[in-house]
Parts: sequence; C-alpha cells; structure tokens
Amino acid sequence: MLARRIVSLFNRSSSAPHFSSSAAKTVDEGKSTSSFGRKAVSFILITTTGGVALSALNDLLIYQSCSSKAMEKASKNPAIIEAIGEPIVKGPWYNASLAVAHKRHSVSCTFPVSGPQGAGVLEVKAVRNGDDTWLSYLIPRDWDILIMDALVHIPGNEAKQRTVRIGISDSAPGPACTACTGCPTQVSASPKN
Repeated sequence: MLARRIVSLFNRSSSAPHFSSSAAKTVDEGKSTSSFGRKAVSFILITTTGGVALSALNDLLIYQSCSSKAMEKASKNPAIIEAIGEPIVKGPWYNASLAVAHKRHSVSCTFPVSGPQGAGVLEVKAVRNGDDTWLSYLIPRDWDILIMDALVHIPGNEAKQRTVRIGISDSAPGPACTACTGCPTQVSASPKN
C-alpha cells in the first residue's frame, strides 16, 4: 500500500508540470485582461476627477470676480452703509450660492456680508459678453451686474430689530411718465359688411 502511494505521488508530480503550464497560460491571459480593465477604469476615474476639479475651480473664479464687483457697489451705497456700517466685509465663500446658466454667460450669486452694526446677504444677477475660449476659463471675467439686492438684518432690542431689503442699482431713475396730450386721437374706419 505504501508502494502504491509513492508511485501515485510520482505520477502526479510528473503530470503536474504539464497541467500547471496550461493553467499558467490561462492565468496570464486573465491577468492581461484584468490589467487592461484596471488601466481603463483608472483612466476614466482620473479624467472625471480632473474635469470636476476644473469645473469647481472655474466656478470659484466666477464667484470671486462677480462678488468682488458686487462688493465695490455695495461699499459705495449709502443705504447699506447706514444699515450695517463700514467697513462692509464679504463672508466666507463656502456660505455662498452660485448658479451659472447660458454657457457660463449668466450668473446668479448670493453671499453673506457683515458690518459693525449688522449683517446681511447680497443677491446678485449678472451677465458677461464674449466668447468661450480655453483662456476664458483662466482669465477673470468682467461681469455686468443687472440686479443687486441686499437683505439686511439690523439688530437691536425687540422693538428696533428689523430686516430690510435694499435695492442697489447704478442707473439713475428714468424720466417720470406723463400723459400724452400732444398726440391727436385717430379714428379708425372699420369696413362695413
């Protein structure tokens, strides 16, 4: 019985290299296929991560240029200065909201501001002209502010606490509307059936 086991052991060892070489080829083929799959997945993940990072950087640049222009206007507005005092300080960027539309030509931005007498939120809607090039993602843009409002909370005792909405605009009010009296009224003749 011991002799049979020894003989079977030798038979297995002599047939094992032939079996293991075909198995090794199958394993090598599996490794090359899985290696290609890993490289493809890695490439896709790196590309996607890079795209998301560039988009976030572009949004941060848009926020910085738009909010800087808004802060210039707010610091010159007498109603805001009276409400929250000077100096007016922009709050942290992570408390802001940004919505970009129309291929990044239109932006709606909301961010906190504060002063020695109170705090508030600036709401800005702005547009920009120009075309999109690769350099436009890196160069700060010049935004034209269309609408800008400040929602300001003025602290005090319960009777004096209040929240005020202040509209901020560059343009002077247009001419007052008057009734047109110099135009003659026209009578239209309608065709009779």
